[in-house]
Amino acid sequence: MVIGGAAMGLQGSAYLTKDIDFCYARTPANIERLANALQPFHPVLRGAPADLPFRFDAKTIAQGLNFTLSTDLGDLDFLGEVSGLGSFQEVLAESDVRTVGVVDCRVLSLEGLIKSKIAAGRPRDLYVLPELRGLSQVKKKAGVE
Repeated sequence: MVIGGAAMGLQGSAYLTKDIDFCYARTPANIERLANALQPFHPVLRGAPADLPFRFDAKTIAQGLNFTLSTDLGDLDFLGEVSGLGSFQEVLAESDVRTVGVVDCRVLSLEGLIKSKIAAGRPRDLYVLPELRGLSQVKKKAGVE
């Protein structure tokens, strides 16, 4: 499920981001799918020393939770839990469907984004709250959820 800055953009925000954040289900089958899907794109830990041994495989994912990666596709973050919301199931309850190109995908809702940004509490998260709240008000007045 798309979260973070990319979700903000899909919800109408003008905020630009350089990475894409996802919340992922931590079931064994999904962890295996995630590892297999990213393997061809050479994931490495973003910001870690180049000589640090690292394999983004099912065992690593199962033993970790949140991963910030650089890949051949660009920077991707995978979160097993989202601040202010919880695990995948709780995040799923705060999502809606948006069409990206020709694909329908789950995206964190404006209300979910607001909750997660407040909980994270970083200056860059707090900075976007007025825009997210404004977008939420506009959509509610327009009857668009």
